[in-house]
Amino acid sequence: MVDTISLLEEMIKIDSSTKEGANEAVEFCGNWLKQYGLPVEMLDNEGYKIAVCEIGEGDNTIVFNGHVDVVDAHPQQFDPKMENGKLYGRGSIDMKGGVASMMAAMVHLKDKDLNCKVQLQIVPDEETGGNYGTGYLTEQGYLGDFIICGEPTDYGIAVQSLGVIHLDVVTLGIAAHGSRPFLGENAIENAYKLYENILKLPFTEEEAPPFYGSASVNLAKISAGTARNMVPDRCTMALDIRYLPTQSPDDIIRQIEEVVVDGEVHIVQVADPITTKEDNPYVKALGKCVTAHTDQKEPRIYGQRGSSDGKFFTKHGGAPVEFGPVGKDWHGEQEMIDLSSVEVYQKILEDFVQSCSSSGD
Repeated sequence: MVDTISLLEEMIKIDSSTKEGANEAVEFCGNWLKQYGLPVEMLDNEGYKIAVCEIGEGDNTIVFNGHVDVVDAHPQQFDPKMENGKLYGRGSIDMKGGVASMMAAMVHLKDKDLNCKVQLQIVPDEETGGNYGTGYLTEQGYLGDFIICGEPTDYGIAVQSLGVIHLDVVTLGIAAHGSRPFLGENAIENAYKLYENILKLPFTEEEAPPFYGSASVNLAKISAGTARNMVPDRCTMALDIRYLPTQSPDDIIRQIEEVVVDGEVHIVQVADPITTKEDNPYVKALGKCVTAHTDQKEPRIYGQRGSSDGKFFTKHGGAPVEFGPVGKDWHGEQEMIDLSSVEVYQKILEDFVQSCSSSGD
């Protein structure tokens, strides 16, 4: 039997908040899988390491997708601590716990007679956008019929997620001396007036039940001014827009461009929403496995407001979901995973694969 908890502890000890650290974590996982006799393909995309492991055979492919990069943390957060049935440490729930369970599940499944393929993808850059990891894999043909991203969901199955638009809006003004602001025009003030107008655009009022209310607009950063005694003549707002699966990003961008009279709009990134159906056969099969191993009488099916690497599979016809173990405070100082959920999550994954293999889904 695999000691999944010990594996997770070793993974947490790797500070994978940098590109170099994430690569180290990917290589560690690849070597661990090889030690258990699993086939591992190590890829390199512009200096980013990726590990891919595939078992089984058949026409259908289930993908386990997991990232080992984490956000920055205090050094002590990379020293895992167990307390009251919980394991504390950076990445414990987001999402090294999910990855460790996926790796252990692959070991237990490798000698089973599977009528479907199971592909484990371990990537290094989900926290920074995923383009070099999962984005690259999908463009190279590493695809599947059903994709499980092991993000923290407390056993919930997130079948949808909001799309993402990152853009910069530049507003202009007229420079003047700080003692005579009435002789100039403040670009920061213009920016905030524009931001308030954007919050009233039609796309912010639409709703998409049952999973969502409205889209959201976050004023994430603002950059302007060169000196305290000057009226700034240029301001850049960085906006993070999360749009509904029913909305068109092109239409949202058009609405914003129409209210930017004296200024500029620069598109930084547009990411697709996830729109997997609730009645997808794989979702139903996963839900049955969840209820069999937890105290949930019915699987919790919901829509995620955040984004994940699942977004890269949608345009290729795959059906991604987010589904992960139980934990709290990811990206926070008390990030932790419920230790019992590591084994339960692993067993759900194993039973799910075997049920799909026997049913031919």
